[in-house]
Amino acid sequence: MRASACLLFGCLSMLGGPLVATRGPAQTLTTYGSPGLIDMPTAEVFPDGTLALTTANFENTSRNTLAFQFLPSVYGTFRYSFLRDFDSGVGLSRYDRSFDIHFQLREETARGPAIALGLRDFGGTGIYASEYLVATKHLAPSVSVTGGIGWGRLAGRGGQRNPISVFDGRFDTRPDSNAGGIATTGQLDFGNWFRGDAAFFGGVKWDVNSRLTLTAEYSSDDYAPEAQRGLIDVRSPINLGATYRFDNGVSLGGSYLNGSTLALQLSYAFDPRKPKAPGGQGAAAPALLPKEQVALASWNLPGEGTSPDSKVTAELRRNLKGQGLRLIGFSQNKHRTDVTVENLRYGAGAQAVGRTARVLANTLHPEIETFVITLAEDGVPITTITSQRDDLYALETDVDGAWRSLARSQITDAALSISGQDQAAAFPAFTYRFAPYTQLSFFDPNEPLRYELGAQLEADFQPAPGLTFSGQLRQPVIGNLDNDTRPSNSVLPRVRSDWGRYAADSDLRLSHLTADYQWRPHEDVFARVTGGYLEQMFGGLSAEVLWFPVGSSLALGAELNYAKQRDFDGKLGFQDYDVMTGHASVYYKTRGDYHVQVDMGRYLAGDWGTTLTVDREFNNGFKVGAFATMTDVSSAEFGEGSFDKGIRIEVPVSWFTGKPSRKKVTQVIRPVLRDGGARLNVRNRLYETVRDNRGRELAAGWGRYAR
Repeated sequence: MRASACLLFGCLSMLGGPLVATRGPAQTLTTYGSPGLIDMPTAEVFPDGTLALTTANFENTSRNTLAFQFLPSVYGTFRYSFLRDFDSGVGLSRYDRSFDIHFQLREETARGPAIALGLRDFGGTGIYASEYLVATKHLAPSVSVTGGIGWGRLAGRGGQRNPISVFDGRFDTRPDSNAGGIATTGQLDFGNWFRGDAAFFGGVKWDVNSRLTLTAEYSSDDYAPEAQRGLIDVRSPINLGATYRFDNGVSLGGSYLNGSTLALQLSYAFDPRKPKAPGGQGAAAPALLPKEQVALASWNLPGEGTSPDSKVTAELRRNLKGQGLRLIGFSQNKHRTDVTVENLRYGAGAQAVGRTARVLANTLHPEIETFVITLAEDGVPITTITSQRDDLYALETDVDGAWRSLARSQITDAALSISGQDQAAAFPAFTYRFAPYTQLSFFDPNEPLRYELGAQLEADFQPAPGLTFSGQLRQPVIGNLDNDTRPSNSVLPRVRSDWGRYAADSDLRLSHLTADYQWRPHEDVFARVTGGYLEQMFGGLSAEVLWFPVGSSLALGAELNYAKQRDFDGKLGFQDYDVMTGHASVYYKTRGDYHVQVDMGRYLAGDWGTTLTVDREFNNGFKVGAFATMTDVSSAEFGEGSFDKGIRIEVPVSWFTGKPSRKKVTQVIRPVLRDGGARLNVRNRLYETVRDNRGRELAAGWGRYAR
């Protein structure tokens, strides 16, 4: 039970709060954390975009699952299971990691059932390795029946000759799939899928009402690995269960398994598109003032001692600051004004543009008819939006005013440098932040959840546009991150697998200390050079260039780094290991919620390969994705896990608070951290710095223009 609580509440800590969010989907989940009966799958899927956390506990087993409906007909799961005394020969328990994927091939209709195909534990140790083809049909709105055929573990009871073998005799036998060993965990056993004996399973589900569901199933899983070790008593193939759903997305379930065992299950399912806190809790956008009132404002009237221009600039800077915007460039002529601002508050760049336009309308003399607003990051101009003052007034009460304003605006690439009279007031700039920090590490075989809590001081100094000096100090206070006693057994250069020593051998540590310069060498092109202590484990020099047309969904980048390994104590010293790394990158944003990134090049251990990352990004900034890296390092050289892979979740702080913020909570979940496929961590990589303010992203968030 301890492992279950560690994983479930560790995952919930990523999302930042208690189980009191929006209403979850009415869905019954299995002990494997996926839509289904009790242990057996159904052909159902989650509502599109659903994210679900499940912990199920019985006898000597605890299963903890993160599931995500990535496509309308495809969901995937990552599971972390605790099997007490599973390795009985040496008296050890097993912490097991596995992935599932489920494809709905056909939706249910009035005339036919839903049909789905799935793989369980296709990239883990093989303890739960199985495949299935299943159909589900509603006999009445509240009653559904399921029948399916399973292979692998799902053919443990009542197995018969594989029906696929009529096409090819090799499907009669199923090769050994590691049988729960660690050495080759993580490999995809393509040659085993849908091979060996097959067995039938099925069941019925009755929704008594909108909250309570009763379930009965015939299970084809005889729990042979556990039964052989004396961990469970299997007496019957019939499992019975009940699930009760609460309004906040939490489900509580209980079941009677194998005729001998009681199981308890807790699930939390929610839609990332529906924030925990409703939006609009920040200050409202400033109301537009009548033009006559603006014309008579004191800063727009001639006066003695101070020029009208300087008074207007000071008032404009003050008003923009009140809206969470930093003025770094300003110029105007008789009918046009050009301003460059940095967005310090809003998750959507379009909201920053809308707030800027309103401040301009309430500050500048009515003779100014055209607003040219440039969004910048770290003093580097990104994108320019040109709009007319009269359109702002004309669309003020229009229900579709935000989107009509997009049609009337022009989005173009920004100038290569900032011009205007306010640079002297904007630079140099100094900011600092002192706050607590949390660092989590999952899935250590000796401790499923490691953590570190402490105090963090971070400071930035910008003497000129594009140039930033940044540093961060961390002082751990409590935690068990430094208690890892497992030495690395890697045969590769230990660029990541010695992470425990960096925690154990350091106290007050310098996380990074860098000089970063960004600039615009050409239209649609961005460049960066960063030097210093780049991250906790490496220092060096990093250079990057990015081509990103303002209206394009495609961007191309290239990065070259020289990295030298830092001492374990987190101070200023270095070890002997150094390496040249670099990648060519392709970024593509689809028309929907999906984003694809491909990085090809050399990694920190000197290996060459490719990383594929696919994210689903919702309009509110909530992001769920997965990545995998394949390099010229063999699975044997890589070690446990076979290759680098993982899941990442990024949640805007505004999702929790309802107030505008650019801050995000990010957590990467890796089944195991090894040295192969390890990439240098560099702050302010160009694509992530630039993308929110380019044309496609601006347009996607334009609904917040008037907010």
